Amino acid sequence: MTDKNNLSPVERIKTGSNGLRGTLKESLSDDFTGAIREDDQTLIKFHGMYQQDDRDRREERVAKKLEWLYSYMIRLRLPGGFLTSGQWAGLHEIAENHSTGVIKITTRQTIQLHGILKSHVKPTIQNFNLQHLDSIAACGDVNRNVTCTSNPSESPLHQQIYELAGKISEMCLPKTKSYYDLWIDDELVIDRKTEEDPLYQDRYLPRKLKIGIAIPPNNDVDVFINDIALIAIIENNQIVGYNIAAGGGLGATHGNDATYARLASLLGFVDTEEKALKAVYEIITVQRDFGNRSDRKLSRLKYTIDKLGIEGYRTEVEKRCGFAFEPAREFKFEQRKDRYGWVQNHEGKWFYTVFVEHGRILDIEGYPLKSGLLKIAETGKVNFRFTCNQNLILSDIHEQDKGEIEEILKEHGISGYTDEVSALRKNSVACVALNTCSLALAEGQRYLPVLVTKIEPVLKKYGLQNEDITIRMTGCPNGCGRSPNAEIGLVGTAYGKYNLHIGGDRLGMRLNTKFKENIGEEEILETLDELFGIYSEGRYSEETFGDFSYRYLQTIK
Repeated sequence: MTDKNNLSPVERIKTGSNGLRGTLKESLSDDFTGAIREDDQTLIKFHGMYQQDDRDRREERVAKKLEWLYSYMIRLRLPGGFLTSGQWAGLHEIAENHSTGVIKITTRQTIQLHGILKSHVKPTIQNFNLQHLDSIAACGDVNRNVTCTSNPSESPLHQQIYELAGKISEMCLPKTKSYYDLWIDDELVIDRKTEEDPLYQDRYLPRKLKIGIAIPPNNDVDVFINDIALIAIIENNQIVGYNIAAGGGLGATHGNDATYARLASLLGFVDTEEKALKAVYEIITVQRDFGNRSDRKLSRLKYTIDKLGIEGYRTEVEKRCGFAFEPAREFKFEQRKDRYGWVQNHEGKWFYTVFVEHGRILDIEGYPLKSGLLKIAETGKVNFRFTCNQNLILSDIHEQDKGEIEEILKEHGISGYTDEVSALRKNSVACVALNTCSLALAEGQRYLPVLVTKIEPVLKKYGLQNEDITIRMTGCPNGCGRSPNAEIGLVGTAYGKYNLHIGGDRLGMRLNTKFKENIGEEEILETLDELFGIYSEGRYSEETFGDFSYRYLQTIK
């Protein structure tokens, strides 16, 4: 366990926060600055927010002797990634009135809004509340949004794992009432006994924790990148239990070899949902008690597991659970992608997956995506689901309503765009990065579309334009765009410069390897041209680019 005399400053802020309240009320009432107090910048994360600023305008603001243009990003808690059509219409209005207007789908199956000024934060959250939505624990040192296989057409058992995601989310919510006290104006009498939190205590976790649930054979949720991963085991068309893995996490720090990306390791199998919930709970308590609270760069669950060893961690979890894990059951992933276009499930309901490049929903000239989705929502005949690949599923559409939805998709160019974009673009993911992320060293979502446009002709030159190659970009090594778990990964090192990684597998079961360091666009394109040429000539039958490049790396060592 961490030395109590050597805690990081964040630990002091959490334990002294009066249930995550801190001085947020005072910070919000200060009209002289768009920022909040330094300690409160830590606490606001637990309420689903980050303080940011427009980095594109820093120099201009400084030259005018103005403070940076501060604003806030707010992220919703949406276990399993689901909104009704009414909630989507409400979200559209909130985005228009309080943010930049862009609705952003994240890689964790939820929505976030950017550019919210301090005076608009409370009205934004209050409007979310009117839609029965909240942002509790969407950020901070707690369990984040729980993800699961996104498309109900994947399995008749989808509803079961979607409901499990909700149960886990509810079980892992902080018990403090501070969210409602601060943002909803509940007249709460603060009774500390009702706020006692046996899971998080007053320390919360050493760092964030992520949980994902997958139904084989599609690993669209990228389950092994999570701190805790659950894989549904199906026999005779029933879920008979879950394989449970722990220790995933993709973040690292440039120049710090003690940090690294890691996929979750299998702990074993449990044969009931009740045991799965208990196992998740106790994996979290072990991380709470043994995680590193001195060095936040080494505080994710993956480092705790590697410190204790898989067997040591499993033994401690089993002791707290009161039962032992069974050996992990066999499972097989066959793909890791979204099913674009129309599919039908076992109930005869229809689902349409819209390609949303890097999750950015807005209207641009010639492509009114946001307006089209609002028109669809106003029919009241669909639900909205989000994927971990930053796309949107129009879901639960009855046969008699499909034609109406299809007409709106065509009218707004949505189905045409989804059909026409390249395989590489459909398999691309990028983090927000510049201009709002304070950690970004390079561009992400603003640049990857441009780079993909330049890579597409190279693929076509070698007849590879229909290959489902995954390409992911992050503006820093923290891994929000899941670049370490792609066939081609680009990790920002400085403005216009990236480390190029290759050799990850297409199913999300093997991380990639750094191939070239700190290179710009010209060298990225030259390198990929060379690799695609070798791949087109030397690949085995049906060999993916990731498997080929992994094999290629072994030959040049």
